[in-house]
Amino acid sequence: FGVSDPGFHVDGDLNLVPLRDLLHSEPVLFIRGLSAHADDLAQVDIIGTPGRSAATLGVSRTSVLLKSSGSREQIFRMTGPGADQDPKGLFTIDMNSGTVSVSRSVDREASDSYQLEVSTTDYSGNLIEGPQVFRIKVIDQNDNRPIFKEPRYTGEVLEGSPTGTTVMTMTAFDADDPNTDNAVLRYNIVKQSPDKPSPNMFYIDAERGDIVTVIAPTLLDRETLPTTTYELEIVAKDMAGSEVGLTGTATATITITDKNDHAPEFTHPLFEAHVYEGSTGVVVNLTVDDRDDPATAAWRAMYSIISGDPIQSFEIQTNPDNNEGMLSVVKPLNYEASEFLSLLIRVENEDPLVPDVGYGPSSTATVHVRVEDINEGPVFFPDPLIVTRMENIPVGSFVASLNATDPDILEKQSIRYAVLQDPAGWLSVNPVRGTVNTSASLDRESPYVYDNKYTAVFIATDNGTPPATGTGTLIIHLEDYNDNAPYVLPSVARVCEDAYDVTVAVVGGWDKDLPPNAAPFKIELGKQPDLDKTWKVTRVNSTHSQIMLLRSLKKDNYQLPLLITDSGVPPLSNNTEVKVQVCICNKNRMHCSSAHSHHARFLVPLATLLLTLLCKYHRN
Repeated sequence: FGVSDPGFHVDGDLNLVPLRDLLHSEPVLFIRGLSAHADDLAQVDIIGTPGRSAATLGVSRTSVLLKSSGSREQIFRMTGPGADQDPKGLFTIDMNSGTVSVSRSVDREASDSYQLEVSTTDYSGNLIEGPQVFRIKVIDQNDNRPIFKEPRYTGEVLEGSPTGTTVMTMTAFDADDPNTDNAVLRYNIVKQSPDKPSPNMFYIDAERGDIVTVIAPTLLDRETLPTTTYELEIVAKDMAGSEVGLTGTATATITITDKNDHAPEFTHPLFEAHVYEGSTGVVVNLTVDDRDDPATAAWRAMYSIISGDPIQSFEIQTNPDNNEGMLSVVKPLNYEASEFLSLLIRVENEDPLVPDVGYGPSSTATVHVRVEDINEGPVFFPDPLIVTRMENIPVGSFVASLNATDPDILEKQSIRYAVLQDPAGWLSVNPVRGTVNTSASLDRESPYVYDNKYTAVFIATDNGTPPATGTGTLIIHLEDYNDNAPYVLPSVARVCEDAYDVTVAVVGGWDKDLPPNAAPFKIELGKQPDLDKTWKVTRVNSTHSQIMLLRSLKKDNYQLPLLITDSGVPPLSNNTEVKVQVCICNKNRMHCSSAHSHHARFLVPLATLLLTLLCKYHRN
């Protein structure tokens, strides 16, 4: 037993007795009784001795009697939080007797003490005594259970971890007085589920709440445990864990995480695959077993080809859903080159193995690949075939000889040729020999010719079952022939009617042919008499000449005949005309005639024109 006033004690007969003569004491004594199974408090009111200037009340009873030193008739008054301030009315005082009472339940966790002031007045309100400080201390009762911060805790521990490895920490809170055993907590594991291989795989530090492993590292094997997840029911008890303590519970879920302590192993030492020559894609799925945690880097497989694929015709990708190795052909195989291939495959994990584990013979496997023969289409060589020919060669001329061979060298098959694409319709091919000849004139200036090249496509078909085909391209580089007469631009010029000895225009020669069948051009006046008395043509460079007016002309439109000749062998000439508009010029403006051109003085004799046309036709 303990007494709040050191002048008193509880004797062996459980009597409260003073230890000495006392002149004064606290008006209230508190006696605490403590045993191994109980902790309680009792209040004793002391009557007959004057109290000290400040009184302290420990609330476990409902009232206390205050006395005044005055002898006059008086009224007790009390002020402060809990009386006339919030929480109002918690404590009341009898105005006549001075008895202080608790009107409703008090909660130490809301407020552990109250400080009030008590005074006495006469009936007229005159102060007689006070105010005197009156302190009320709320003594804690164990009325709050421990509460965990979370209802469910999660933690992880790596398989094979040493005994004593900390997994997680459980933490509970008790709202009672931390200076008493009411808030002193002790932790305990009351249940482990499942309880195999041992019901005590984990231990919790009673005071700190740390959960640690107690199972041997060799038994903490994720692949042999009945489950990878364990649930612990944790109890936190106050009163330092005594039987009368209040409890709170929570669940701890512990996951045994994986480490790469198992190498992947092929399910079979030998796999077989069949693939048609010339095809690509997946040919076989390689299956492996790995006892590590699926969907982790310790389980995910990586495959590689150790030998048997010198030209990288194969590749292996891992199927993310089932960890199988998908062996694919990425470069078509040739039956005639090899009917059978043997590949050696290795499998590893993305994560390295732990130091004491290695890859064994089961981490390699052999794949036998049999290539199936198919009827392959003929192959042109070279492809494309490029030849050079002169345009306008005679119809029926030889152009090229196609060469297509059948890859199926183990079979004797014949090949026939045909035209597949001939945009201009200029070519024909012998179906047996593959010789290509012209069936129309080749024209370099045709819109079907690009960059002097004409492209045609041919098809070759064998007599296999079923027949197979192949295509080849023929590109004809066309050399130029002087088959296009030149012409003059621009075709219209203007000059003022009073002008003479002036340049009317600079005209240029143009030709669809290529050098040397084009420039330099010779541009001269037509053959009409007396033209040179009015006009003069002078060469500027290899492609251009200037036209000069030698004497003034009246306002009119005139057609000036010109003769232009290219440098081809033989050369081609063209009679052309330039329309010259003679205009009235004033204030920087030209007023020209819109009537038809004046032909009278520039007409070319009919005989000359016919002769020129006949000569041109004969050359073509």
